[in-house]
Amino acid sequence: MSKISIIIRREYLTRVRKTSFIVMTLLGPVLFAALMLTPMWFATMEDEDIKQIAVIDSSQLFVQKIPDTEKYQFTYAADVKLEDFKKNLSRTEFFGILYIPSYIAYTPSGVEFFSYKQPPSSLTMHISNAIEKEIEVEKLKAHHIDNLENILKSIKTHISIRTFRLSEGGSAEKESHGGLNMAVAYIASFLIYLFVFMFGAQVMRGVIEEKTNRIIEVIVSSVKPFQLMMGKVVGVALVGLTQFVAWIVFTGILVVVVQSIFISDLTKEALQQAGNMQMATGQLPAELTEKAQGVISMFRSINFGVLIGSFLFFFMGGYLLYGSLFAAIGSLVDTDADTQQFMLPVTVPLIIALLVMINAMKNPDGALAFWFSIIPFTSPIVMMARIPFGVPYGELALSMVLLVITFIGAIWLSAKIYRTGILIYGKKLTYRELWKWLTYKN
Repeated sequence: MSKISIIIRREYLTRVRKTSFIVMTLLGPVLFAALMLTPMWFATMEDEDIKQIAVIDSSQLFVQKIPDTEKYQFTYAADVKLEDFKKNLSRTEFFGILYIPSYIAYTPSGVEFFSYKQPPSSLTMHISNAIEKEIEVEKLKAHHIDNLENILKSIKTHISIRTFRLSEGGSAEKESHGGLNMAVAYIASFLIYLFVFMFGAQVMRGVIEEKTNRIIEVIVSSVKPFQLMMGKVVGVALVGLTQFVAWIVFTGILVVVVQSIFISDLTKEALQQAGNMQMATGQLPAELTEKAQGVISMFRSINFGVLIGSFLFFFMGGYLLYGSLFAAIGSLVDTDADTQQFMLPVTVPLIIALLVMINAMKNPDGALAFWFSIIPFTSPIVMMARIPFGVPYGELALSMVLLVITFIGAIWLSAKIYRTGILIYGKKLTYRELWKWLTYKN
């Protein structure tokens, strides 16, 4: 067994046996499942209180025009002064006062709402939509069109645009779903950022710890500093992959179990009814079948083979690139506090990649997304934001090749810093001194 393999095995076994690794491996799926299920749980929670809203309509255009809902009921007050009502609001049952001025048709921003608590956005949106619709109708009435109400009902149309991506030459087409693509792009890119930063920091702290304990002096008497750095970086990468796979498996199991236990009775009844209908008619209801086909079509629009393969490659490539840099930083300092002066040049490209990721999800084929998905220091994050939308294989291959070349060069440069830095203690280092180490020929 080579010395690098021995170091990899030591790094891997040492870290996976730590209590912190075991705790985080078990706790991580709970946190991820909570992140996935909590929004669903909150979405099912509804405010059962009915809010009474007093309406003072000085224009007299919207009396009985704002429709009541299950949550909001509107009462129109007549012959009431706004200032008097505001002073006595706490002694009434009303949640708030909606004031519509007489000049609303000319100044739409003149509508005001008064309450002791912040009104829900759904309430303000409901009021805005109702008033906008009524003003539009009143303006149309000014044109004296007969049977206007029926005409407005007949012209209501909802447009749903289906998008397709054509192959070269337009011989084949594939339906695309922007919402799902953006969600997958965001999750994949953010996971790479999170793992690269988290496991890179582990490498740096490991080097600092061994350097502080002077264990490093014993180790480098048996192996070369480069072998030690490579073994440490690759060993931590395998630890990261192990934890990542464990999180995916455990999170999936946890989400399925929680959903199966806490699934609502209403959903169970709906599924039961659908099952009964299927047994009676031999086929699923048309609406349910259409929705199921829509979901299947959405997931088929993503090439999961390319997505998963690219994720593993860019995760490993990005980690090896930044992990070697973090190892070099760890060899330069004696404590965590001293790392700040060297962390900025390493973290800035990662932060820029996160900012460009947002642009890449909106315009995956734009110049900004293209160049930052090719530049190796940002490509692991930005390219993953483009892949769900479809990336030409030539661009993907170019990005991968440049990333491989760059992380080999980064490891070579980091090794030159590492072999000197790990044996220096108590000295304040500068970038000028680092340059000297990099330019040493031996």
